[in-house]
Amino acid sequence: MVDGGQGRNAARLNWLRAGVLGANDGIISTAGLILGVAGATSAIGPILTAGIAGLVAGAVSMALGEYVSVSSQRDAERALIAQERQELLDDPDGELAELAAIYRSKGISPATARLVAAELTAHDPVAAHLDAELGLDPEALTNPTHAAVSSGISFTAGAALPILAVALAPAPIRIPVTFVAVLVALVLTGQISARLGGAGHRRAVLRLVVGGAAAMAVTYAIGQLLGVSGI
Repeated sequence: MVDGGQGRNAARLNWLRAGVLGANDGIISTAGLILGVAGATSAIGPILTAGIAGLVAGAVSMALGEYVSVSSQRDAERALIAQERQELLDDPDGELAELAAIYRSKGISPATARLVAAELTAHDPVAAHLDAELGLDPEALTNPTHAAVSSGISFTAGAALPILAVALAPAPIRIPVTFVAVLVALVLTGQISARLGGAGHRRAVLRLVVGGAAAMAVTYAIGQLLGVSGI
């Protein structure tokens, strides 16, 4: 039997993973941009301007990219559904035999496989074939608008953290406070990402923290170099 609820749960889990990745992107890219400017100047105005500009540009880019990508995926899914409908109209007996063969290949006896295929076909032939052949639930297709909004919001939430850190911290400790705040945030998002993916926490967090620290260190060094040279 086709499990639509399982397909919808999988879709929600994928969006949650995408949201965590979007937040990580917002944290790291905006922190790198802020610290790069902070390396060149201690004036808070240019630093905040760069951070806010990076937040807006990054959120729009993430949302637009996700919308285009998911729209293409949805078009492909709709094409597969249309193709399956046509095949069922053209050769229902052949499609029934194909579905039974799929279940036989999974270890079900020929008689039982034929019975399961017949019952699923009687209930919803398109859904039965899409699930067995493609792992696709026609009731849980990807939604480009939801994906775009989710990506934009998650990036914005992530990008807001380094901006708030650099804006609220006293000037003498602005850089270290931002650096530490970003690393703590990456530890948290790394743990969430690892839990969603069922992977080990330590390795996932270490990769994210080392990558984020390297990005901030490099951009800050470049900012200092350009600031000293007067470019």
